[in-house]
Amino acid sequence: MTAMKKLRDTIEQYVLKTENHWKVLPIAKQRLLTKVFFGGYVLLTIIVIVNVFISTGQRRNTMYINHIDGISKKTIERSSGHNDTVNSPAKE
Repeated sequence: MTAMKKLRDTIEQYVLKTENHWKVLPIAKQRLLTKVFFGGYVLLTIIVIVNVFISTGQRRNTMYINHIDGISKKTIERSSGHNDTVNSPAKE
């Protein structure tokens, strides 16, 4: 058996065990847990949306776009033989 098949079988067994555990719970408990999980999801969504509105609504919230500082262009231009041909008097 390959490692991927073992992993798939392990996940499949876990899902089946969890599903059987869910089915054993009483219907009232299932409904309560569903409401709790959904309520948590809604609360988390509202918090994220409010956070986005607050952070984008501030006047000092500006985005600066700068050049990437890394390899200097000057060193590449100096060593390039292409500069000699571009600035040659024959082109004028």
